[in-house]
Amino acid sequence: PTEFDVVVIGTGLPESITAAACARSGQRVLHVDSKNYYGGNWASFSFSGLLSWIKENQEKTDISDECEDWRKLILENEEVISLSKKDKTIQHVEDFCFDDQDSAEGVEEAGALPKLPDLGASSAEGVAQEPEKEIPQVESTVQESQEPEKAPGTEAVTVTEGNETEITSENESSPSAAADESALELGKTETAPSEEPKKVTYSQIVREGRRFNIDLVSKLLYSRGLLIDLLIKSNVSRYAEFKNATRILAFREGSVEQVPCSRADVFNSKQLTVVEKRMLMKFLTFCLEYEQHPDEYQDYENSTFAQFLKTRMLTPSLQHFILHSIAMVSETDSTTLEGLQATKKFLQCLGRYGNTPFLFPLYGQGEIPQCFCRMCAVFGGIYCLRHPVRCLVVDKESGRCKAIVDHFGQRISANYFIVEDSYLPESICTNVCYRQISRAVLITDQSVLNTDSEQQVSILAVPPVAPGKPAVCVIELCSSTMTCMKNTYLVHLTCPSTNTAREDLEAVVQQLFSLNTEKETESEQLKKPRVLWAVYFNMRDSSGIDRSSYDGLPSNVYVCSGPDSALGNDCAVRQAETIFQDMFPSEDFCPAPPNAEDIIYDEDEIEAEEPEFSNSPETKPEPSAEEGCSGDSTAVKKQDNE
Repeated sequence: PTEFDVVVIGTGLPESITAAACARSGQRVLHVDSKNYYGGNWASFSFSGLLSWIKENQEKTDISDECEDWRKLILENEEVISLSKKDKTIQHVEDFCFDDQDSAEGVEEAGALPKLPDLGASSAEGVAQEPEKEIPQVESTVQESQEPEKAPGTEAVTVTEGNETEITSENESSPSAAADESALELGKTETAPSEEPKKVTYSQIVREGRRFNIDLVSKLLYSRGLLIDLLIKSNVSRYAEFKNATRILAFREGSVEQVPCSRADVFNSKQLTVVEKRMLMKFLTFCLEYEQHPDEYQDYENSTFAQFLKTRMLTPSLQHFILHSIAMVSETDSTTLEGLQATKKFLQCLGRYGNTPFLFPLYGQGEIPQCFCRMCAVFGGIYCLRHPVRCLVVDKESGRCKAIVDHFGQRISANYFIVEDSYLPESICTNVCYRQISRAVLITDQSVLNTDSEQQVSILAVPPVAPGKPAVCVIELCSSTMTCMKNTYLVHLTCPSTNTAREDLEAVVQQLFSLNTEKETESEQLKKPRVLWAVYFNMRDSSGIDRSSYDGLPSNVYVCSGPDSALGNDCAVRQAETIFQDMFPSEDFCPAPPNAEDIIYDEDEIEAEEPEFSNSPETKPEPSAEEGCSGDSTAVKKQDNE
């Protein structure tokens, strides 16, 4: 087909949500990407795929375009906006191996498939996800992959959305007890005698590269955030599995410690005195209903949140926990109201699925855009990866975009066009002021805070190491998240950029980990986790840019931003909903698909389909994502009570 209602260029999270919403509302959707993997800067890679991505972004080769035959398709009353062929969103890529790299020569990735031929598109040599996961088949992936190891305190959860949300647990008879009791489960582990794990080598990482799903962007899902609500509302949650973030950590006075968050955590904490427990609970209770007590904070509205905390009779350790690990706001820039809002959001998310506010998708954040792409495909969306677009065709009189011309020279018409920011040419982005995100990804051999259980998903906020430096968000993932091989941890570091990623983050890496440098003493190396491999890079933050900043943008062309530096995904969801409502104001945004029992079939259609769906002995129904869930993951699903 050469005519569509909506053409979407780029498969990042905002574009994928918008494409799914359009297809669900009955629009004809074409979704293309010049890369050979889903997600763009939201993608997840196997280890070999990430190495190819690193090589591509370090070389930054120009893509030649000698053929001009496509210009014959442009009429006299039309002009073109040539799209960028070179992705400039990633800079300063530096990777380091802290193990014997020579030992990996000749080692091949187990189960690797032949590489696809390069069409000259901007795409990594190694496919980001395995081919069977391009249109995300979570059901098949769960069966084929090694079952995650069970982590204490992480239980299967069902979310029932009716008049109110219920939280039921396999081990709980009372839904209301889930929030407090889940914290107690954290410490209950069955300790079985096990051999000391062998030292992990770089050659093992290469060989087990398909065990890794390494995200370009590091985020968590707030349990009551916009993305979780959208996943439930649209029923897209059935395509994915999630794991609870099990620990909130703090870095104070050179050491890492666990932060008590829920009521049960606070009262079971051994690091807080009885007086501190009462102080903390009193302040957290106030934060939950701070709007009702404006007299307690209105005198400090123009002060920073850190200054406000000092007036609340809190000990220095409690102030540190609240500022950096609960509110997670800047010590110097965040106002009192911003801090109170962030603390309230954190507390409201506690207890919905576990004793922390956060969920993490199995196989990485890159699964989420693919889930929405799958929803779009289910409702008739057409997908083309490795499919660059040469230009937008604009009508000179109306100023509206009429069509695109792809790299095959095919002209495709549509009413609306959605373009990811990185595809826009410099001529349109002259007045746009971009920010940058500093990122680091580490593969380590042990956790930053060892406990009885190795299978922990931890989030740690590290305060600025020097004046003028930003706080750094650290997310540590274990092997049961299906993002790294056994006996390793995947560590993501993120902060707003002030310099190159390495300059921003290396000091934090050196504080938390051992790099096998001569300066470190032997005792320090034994205490700290060892970094086996690391990569640093800067990523463009194109969020929050006003539409008027783009020069000469046609009125029916909408721009989606890349990832922002925030921990959650609210920005992407808001952007997708705003774009959709602007295009189709009378349509519902991502409603749930109809139940199979409610669909009325035409008699002729039923007769035609009967042979295809006959119950022959050879045909076996595939298990659903919920049936294939592993015991320690969180399945988020919606049941209609209509």
